[in-house]
Amino acid sequence: MAIDFEIPPEAKAVREKVRQWVNDECIPAEKLIHDKDSYKSVLADLRKKAREQDLWMPFVPREHGGMGLGPLANALVQMELGRSHLGALSMNSQGPDDATILTLLAHGTEYQKEKYLKPLLNGEMRVCYSMTEKAAGADATGMRTTAVKDGNENYILNGEKWFSSAASAADLAVVMARTDPDAPRHQQFSTFIVELPNPGYRIVRDIPTMAAEGPLSHIMGGGHSEIEIKDLVVPAENLLGGEGQGFNMGQHRLAYGRLRHGMHNVAMAQRALDMATEHVLKRETFGRKLKDRQGVQWMLADCASELYMARLMLIHIAYKAEKGMDMRQENSIAKVFLAHMVHKVVDTAIQLHGALGYSLDTPLARWYTHIRSQRLVDGPDEVHRWTVGRNVIKAFERDGTTAAAAGGDIL
Repeated sequence: MAIDFEIPPEAKAVREKVRQWVNDECIPAEKLIHDKDSYKSVLADLRKKAREQDLWMPFVPREHGGMGLGPLANALVQMELGRSHLGALSMNSQGPDDATILTLLAHGTEYQKEKYLKPLLNGEMRVCYSMTEKAAGADATGMRTTAVKDGNENYILNGEKWFSSAASAADLAVVMARTDPDAPRHQQFSTFIVELPNPGYRIVRDIPTMAAEGPLSHIMGGGHSEIEIKDLVVPAENLLGGEGQGFNMGQHRLAYGRLRHGMHNVAMAQRALDMATEHVLKRETFGRKLKDRQGVQWMLADCASELYMARLMLIHIAYKAEKGMDMRQENSIAKVFLAHMVHKVVDTAIQLHGALGYSLDTPLARWYTHIRSQRLVDGPDEVHRWTVGRNVIKAFERDGTTAAAAGGDIL
């Protein structure tokens, strides 16, 4: 019996449509943005065109205004959108908004869907996710921000958050806090929707990072904020998903976020490889074109191999998602692999461009400093490798083989 690796025709068609959209609209539009006003006008124009072409929120069901794509088709789309920093934004598919939309769709009350989900679906609001804390790092159960109920009407939150991505551009914050320190470890936390600006939720600063930042980085949602939460009053009706459900909902949204980062990494790596290949076709040194040098061909081959493995990995995970299968092991493996993959490919593209690649005349140098964060965001490499390795040991102890945890039982 053959294994069918054929992508359904309708999924191929939507991938091609989005590929053309990024090529014809998003990448050219990058050059039109010079300041805050031009960014707003260019994005508004892109979004108007996208909606007219039914290119809006790929992962959201039709009844809520999206394209209604399943995990496989959405993966194919996201692997195109990441070739431009305007790709996901143009189709209202950017993080962290996308994961919050999914959370509200699954767990929001009717009141929350009306007041908060609808503006997010329409692209009228941005949202940030405030979970990470200095004291806790990758261990979300170590967070110290508290939420104490004040009668039946409100919760009062106190604590601190940091690396709340897109907070400087957000109209809403989804904040996780400890509501019951005596509950089982993963049931101590709850999630709250906070309208911004709010005096109890103060942005202390946008944390400087090694990434090459421009004047529009934070406006576009690229900043990472340090937050002081002091006597923050949140109405009880803004509790999302019920008390004690914050950790589980957080893990679900992070699982999608990891995959979305990986999908966009594939797109960025593909554009970097395209740029490198175009350059070596034109560049001549010591009387020969770079394309004719075996060493250069091997560098391109290594990049193509990394991309091949990355795409297969993501498509297999999308298949498991379509079937409702457990994909936690594969998700952790992919998170680590894809972060290293994009780093290798972009680094190679810079090397093949020579001094031009090191300059800011191409997007490669900016990408390089940005993608280093991929080995940290959504949990650092070490946490996911620990998880994967622990599962390998458990599989052997249970079955006498590591196959179940190492791809041997891949379907």
